[in-house]
Amino acid sequence: MSYFKPFYLFFFFPLVILGYYLLPKRVKPLYLLFCSYVFFFLISKKLILFVFLSSLSIYLAGIWMKKMNERRDCQLQNMEKEEKKIFKEKYKQKKKLILIGTILFNLSFLFFFKYLNFFMTIVNKVFQFISIDISFPWVKRLAPIGISFYTLQAISYLIDVYREKIKPEDNLFKVMLYLSFFPTIMEGPIARYTEVKDDIYQGKKITYHNLCFGYQRILYGLFKKLIIADRLNIFVKLAFQRVDIYSGATLALGVIFYTIMLYMEFSGTMDVVIGSAEVFDIKLPENFRQPFFSKNISEFWSRWHITLGLWFKDYIFYPVSLSKPVKKLSTSVRKKMGNKVSSLLMGAIALFAVWSLNGLWHGAGWTFIFFGYYHFILILLGNIFTPYIIKLCEVWHINRKSFFYQFFQIIKTTILVFIGELFFKAPTLTVAFTMIRKIFTQFSVSKLSKEILKLGLDSKDFIIILLALLVVFVISLFKERGFHIRQKIEQQPIVLRWTLYYALILGIVIFGAYGPGYIPVAPIYADF
Repeated sequence: MSYFKPFYLFFFFPLVILGYYLLPKRVKPLYLLFCSYVFFFLISKKLILFVFLSSLSIYLAGIWMKKMNERRDCQLQNMEKEEKKIFKEKYKQKKKLILIGTILFNLSFLFFFKYLNFFMTIVNKVFQFISIDISFPWVKRLAPIGISFYTLQAISYLIDVYREKIKPEDNLFKVMLYLSFFPTIMEGPIARYTEVKDDIYQGKKITYHNLCFGYQRILYGLFKKLIIADRLNIFVKLAFQRVDIYSGATLALGVIFYTIMLYMEFSGTMDVVIGSAEVFDIKLPENFRQPFFSKNISEFWSRWHITLGLWFKDYIFYPVSLSKPVKKLSTSVRKKMGNKVSSLLMGAIALFAVWSLNGLWHGAGWTFIFFGYYHFILILLGNIFTPYIIKLCEVWHINRKSFFYQFFQIIKTTILVFIGELFFKAPTLTVAFTMIRKIFTQFSVSKLSKEILKLGLDSKDFIIILLALLVVFVISLFKERGFHIRQKIEQQPIVLRWTLYYALILGIVIFGAYGPGYIPVAPIYADF
């Protein structure tokens, strides 16, 4: 099951729309919950139990903290100012225990399904190194679909209730729908409760406008996935599987193609997901904002997988940087070395925590951990050297807003992204460093021209890819400049509007990469 399979596009999703349209308003949210659990069951079968347990745990913890708040507020009315402060702190500590316990309960599922074997392998190697004859066996198990996504949503709900930013939901079914809404369950976006609660439970009507806008977005996602990502997949697979036989130039092209493929698959999925929700007049947060127009790595990660970045910013970066040990260290450093060093150190510690967890979130493997630290180092170096670069530009009279300077920054950032994605994709660090070595020491254009057609694509495929990428680039450029393409299309006469729709559908049907010789890209982020 995936959002690009005929079963979803031509059976499941239309059936959900029909049922939602026919049912009365008060039943619509329950119907969405039912359909979401059916969708989850079709993919993960009995593992549906774990998303239910996560929902139940955060629901009960939220209600528990709510009742504690009510008791606290009632008792505070008859207390003096000093008593109130001590009393509030006691209640805060009790709530913190509930918060930590519930978070650990949810993380235990994630650890068991995703990280247990990785850490057991490390323990086995340590025991082997110190000559202890103990070996933990590999545990074979399948993880519930989207566990990394809905676990983060569950944690965000808990922390926001603890911080009293939101009121806990009294209806268990609403919490269940929040965690399991079928468009988001596989690959996100990681929506906050406050972002969806006003739409997802309202049972809004399906309108002609929402149907058109939703399917516009779905078709654009299909365009990116079926025409570009799926077409590149065979080249990428062969390039990364046979690193030993291909030249550096071919491997470099494989890395570039993988980055394009990853973006087209993931952003294409987000288009289908957001478009699917839009049909029901449910607005989900955007997950991409033209990331390849970024001028540095920090900006890139504010435009790529936006909801994950914001989650780490709000629930890891700020809590770590404002924690007592970090603030104490920062104060000590400030007295000895000044505000600038103190601020950099505090940011570096929080960044290290963010990117350690970011790497692990993407996968249980050393390549993912390296991927996280690679971006940590790049962002930290950017924070350190950016002020000096600005001063140099002023001294040398370089206009940092000029087209050529900004174009250079975009190219530099894109190359750094390519290198990061190489480690993201490579099966091992050894393979990744072998690819790096060959790219820089065995880069041969003549070998590339001989090898390129051995990797599953012919000249027609390359022409289709280039034309499709040109379409995506032009649309991205318009969006970057604030031009609202979808609204402009809606304002056109009906004949022109539907001509564009049919042209897009025919383009997908004719030029989509399916059938013999093509290998569809599996949902990449669904594994996370």
